[in-house]
Amino acid sequence: MSTRLLHIVCTPRGLASNTGRVSNAMLQEIETHDPDVDIRTIDLFNADLPAVAGTNIEAKYALMTGQALEDDARKSWRDIERNIALFLDADVYLLSVPMWNFGIPYVLKYYIDAIVQPGYLFRYDEQGVPHGLVNDRTMVVVTSRGADYSTGPLASLDFVEGYLRTVFGFVGITDMTFFNVQPMDVSRELRNAAITSACKQVREWVATGWPTAHPVN
Repeated sequence: MSTRLLHIVCTPRGLASNTGRVSNAMLQEIETHDPDVDIRTIDLFNADLPAVAGTNIEAKYALMTGQALEDDARKSWRDIERNIALFLDADVYLLSVPMWNFGIPYVLKYYIDAIVQPGYLFRYDEQGVPHGLVNDRTMVVVTSRGADYSTGPLASLDFVEGYLRTVFGFVGITDMTFFNVQPMDVSRELRNAAITSACKQVREWVATGWPTAHPVN
């Protein structure tokens, strides 16, 4: 069976963005090593994401308390379930995520809030302890940042990597690797050097054993 990769694009500029250029280099390298790879893409800025409000929020709490859904609620909730099914059908995830105001773009938070649902991506046991249900997957996150947040006083302002490790770790994804492309906004020379270096790193990452699991970065 071919490896199924879900590319979650979280930038309005897509592959033309700084983040997208690095992700595209990775995808090209993956296709070179694994011609049978099944790459699927969800462009969050152009996706018709379901609302986590109104009928759907009522449906969520009805399901959590074991109640049957009315026809309208069931039909609306299927939009949530379709997005969850697409997510769960992948073996590997690639997220293209620029840093916005120290955190993730709002569309990614919206998407996460839509798919991270009890009974689907995690469950509670009898003692109320949560258990992730998305196991044995690999996630790669390519981020771009205006400055260098790897060390120094800016390191504490990086709310991208910590949050994504937390929320996806909560649902069971522990094999996560980050490629943080930085700095992007200081000068053209530094931006070009960072992109070139990151493209080299992602190609090397693929060459070291795709599609087998990689160690946590």
